[in-house]
Amino acid sequence: MSHATFAPTAQPYTTQTTVGQLVADRPDRSRLFMKLGIDYCCGGKLTLQDAAEKKGLDAASILATLTALETLEPAGSAPNPALMSLTALADHIVGTHHAYLKEELPRLAFLTRKVAAVHGDDHPWLREVHAVYTGLAEELSSHLQKEEVILFPAIRNLEQTGDSGAPFGADLSHPVLMMEHEHAEAGEALTKLRALTSDFTPPASACNSFRAMLDGLEQLERDTHEHISKENNILFPRAMAQFQGTHHA
Repeated sequence: MSHATFAPTAQPYTTQTTVGQLVADRPDRSRLFMKLGIDYCCGGKLTLQDAAEKKGLDAASILATLTALETLEPAGSAPNPALMSLTALADHIVGTHHAYLKEELPRLAFLTRKVAAVHGDDHPWLREVHAVYTGLAEELSSHLQKEEVILFPAIRNLEQTGDSGAPFGADLSHPVLMMEHEHAEAGEALTKLRALTSDFTPPASACNSFRAMLDGLEQLERDTHEHISKENNILFPRAMAQFQGTHHA
């Protein structure tokens, strides 16, 4: 079994570095990107230059801000996913993000249904929030199952034996592309929820359940962005590189 660790990409970073790579090498950079509204998970393949232009921002200024923040705030003690083996990273994703979703999705299903039923007449957009959330939750639940039963075991086996042993045949790219497509769909649903809720802002008259629902949806967005980033920007590219190296040696 391999327990190797991997060093992040060497500096220097430039405006041509992808947003995904910037966050993969140092996860706390995601805070600034979230504040700026830059998609670092599903949009992680964009360069900083292109991502900034989409938002009407200056890439050089963002890079300078990242550098200044990191001078003031050294990297924290939280484990860096870019340093984990494939097996350790898959286990971390299941134990952290999948576990969170399995606990949180039913709670938010109850809250979105309850708040839409009680306050939907005064705020009709709540009914659409419930509908969008219901579709998202169903998709995420199915997605977790596919990863835990099919893709992640194949990735662990690939790292440990050099062979994915995958039930879907020799090509690992098909399930990876499927998961990335589902990530994009989840990202679109989360973007819609943010727009429907005016950035998860409660009306002045909102009751505690209303506020708890919006807070929960915002936390769901944050955790899912981190979850997708670890897979799209670290786990999947490294697994594909190892798979291609093994099968084209």
